[in-house]
Amino acid sequence: MLAKTVASTQAQNNFGQILDDVTQNDTRYIIKRHHKAQAIILSLSDFEQILNNISEQQTIKGIIQELKPVYNVGETI
Repeated sequence: MLAKTVASTQAQNNFGQILDDVTQNDTRYIIKRHHKAQAIILSLSDFEQILNNISEQQTIKGIIQELKPVYNVGETI
């Protein structure tokens, strides 16, 4: 599966194209806001596959762990 990262404003301005890419090509989009990953857009068929496939669940878990912000003790959030 291909995953693309886009800024929230880019996703907003190109939502129709993104939706077409998601539904026709099973592309996953990671939406960033203020340089932090906030959401993912994926097709219903892709989501169903994730729910039914342990390997896909591990792939998504890895993506989430990789994009999840890491905070250090004493760091201002």
